[in-house]
Amino acid sequence: MKEVELKSVIQECQMQELSAEEQHLLELAIEATSRSYAPYSHFHVGAAVRLDNGIEIIGCNQENAAYPSGLCAERTALFSAGAQYPEVPVRMLAIAARGTDGELTFEPTGPCGSCRQVIIESETRAKNPIRILLYGRRCVYVIDGIRQLMPLTFSEF
Repeated sequence: MKEVELKSVIQECQMQELSAEEQHLLELAIEATSRSYAPYSHFHVGAAVRLDNGIEIIGCNQENAAYPSGLCAERTALFSAGAQYPEVPVRMLAIAARGTDGELTFEPTGPCGSCRQVIIESETRAKNPIRILLYGRRCVYVIDGIRQLMPLTFSEF
């Protein structure tokens, strides 16, 4: 039996090291956390996408007492972008979260498995990787495409 090691390359930086466009998108994601409806988990997540045409769309998590009926911030933003601009690729996705204490998370928060699969599908649809920005008060993670988080993807691209 042979062991195979798969690696992810994630850049860690400070907010001020990012471009103005990236900082702005993270600020939109941070602001979107305040629009979240999370009465059960008290974990408020915001997301913002920037399309190739420059349009920015936000999303936030929406919980429901019937848990499977809720939706994550990332999927809210990506599905909204796909519904409004089906032919325009998503270039960048920013994610921020507030913990149960109401404060922005200290460490960057990554997307759940379902959201990762939706990001894969968005990349596959556009045949282009999406730059992902994960905000934390300590640092920001910058990821050049979801395949860095999920190297064995279920997709054609």
